[in-house]
Amino acid sequence: MHPEPSRTPHVVAIVPVGTLDGAKSRLGAALDAEERRDLAQRLARRTIEAAVATPGLDKTLVVTPDDEVCALALAAGARPLRQRTHGLNAGLLEARDEAIDGGATAVVIIPIDLPAVTPDALARVVEAVTSATEPRVVIVPDRHGRGTNALAVAPPDAIHFCFGGDSHAAHVRGAREAGVELVELDGPLGLDLDTPDDLLLAERLAPGAVGGR
Repeated sequence: MHPEPSRTPHVVAIVPVGTLDGAKSRLGAALDAEERRDLAQRLARRTIEAAVATPGLDKTLVVTPDDEVCALALAAGARPLRQRTHGLNAGLLEARDEAIDGGATAVVIIPIDLPAVTPDALARVVEAVTSATEPRVVIVPDRHGRGTNALAVAPPDAIHFCFGGDSHAAHVRGAREAGVELVELDGPLGLDLDTPDDLLLAERLAPGAVGGR
């Protein structure tokens, strides 16, 4: 049984960022390697700054193997955590353990490919995960209902992280198997950047968010 979340929440944002070189390869039909790297850098900075500015997020951990991303995190007021393992879910476990050691009652995982990310949008996720006295999982699925664009978990180890193909179904299944309350949210965080079609939609719905092409 997981303990009930504390009545005094301590919520930690976890922003996982891989190496900027080679990032967003699925956008190769629309952007060259340099443009994709620049886009990943802008998105990382924008996401970290949004997390740092979000009410209710007490700390932002940026887990990454990339020196440049570590510098971005420090400049934005976040704490960089050098990833020692390989892979997204392994890095998230490192950050989750760090958050738990620091007294976190909940974590909010925020990928960097959400062009419409804002403090207001993230605050809605924070509110959803901290408003219950029982363990809770909050999922923001992607617009296709297959991926997980944001995930909040209270307590932080209530479920396993299953980012990757069809992660939405995996996280829903994990919450049900753990007997944890599940909340799903829609809204601007449902838009991510995986394909050229996503990029075109982002340019229409979130003008300026992916600028610099």
